[in-house]
Amino acid sequence: MREITPALAWEQFATRATPRRATNAAGATTWLNWTQYPDHGPDETILGDVSGKRVLELGSGSGSNLAHLATLGARCTGVDIAPSRGAVAEQRWGRGAGLQFVTQDAVDYLRASEDHFDVVISIFGATWFTDPAVLLPLVHQRLAPGGRLVFSHNDQPGNAGERERPIRKWNLAGQRWVDSLLAAGFATATFEIVPPPNADLPGTLLVSATMPSG
Repeated sequence: MREITPALAWEQFATRATPRRATNAAGATTWLNWTQYPDHGPDETILGDVSGKRVLELGSGSGSNLAHLATLGARCTGVDIAPSRGAVAEQRWGRGAGLQFVTQDAVDYLRASEDHFDVVISIFGATWFTDPAVLLPLVHQRLAPGGRLVFSHNDQPGNAGERERPIRKWNLAGQRWVDSLLAAGFATATFEIVPPPNADLPGTLLVSATMPSG
């Protein structure tokens, strides 16, 4: 029986993923959305001006969020463990000096990389599916002084890291993320709950942390 590794599990998930719409409700062809609901919640402005900055996305999927930041002048790298995601991203958004996609586990990429980034983002991505005791120190090493980590996932705190599953979630509450980020060496860490469009649905946990300035 074939072992279901995390890479294979994510590849199977990718085959069932619905492609992002060609345009959003405002008619834009690229956009960034932090929540699990279309046309809802904050946009890229919470990152500040990204023009000229190096941005890394952990769990970049089809590349749609990262491609939007590239249109704003960011130099973007997306990392995703599922091979088909990088292929889909390149087919839709292309590849060049300002936008590239890497097929690799996020932890392996961070351990091997010698690059430094101004911004690291993860939207329902690797920060939700990787032990923070492992991931956060590695992100800290790859962020430039004054850099920022911003990530989001469902606001449904619960048990962290079910070991019997190839894909494990760390459903941490906001304050636990803050404590973990500060313990990893970040200078500041905050969180907010983005309310859902319907009260019967879960909200979105949005977490932001900054590096010491120097």
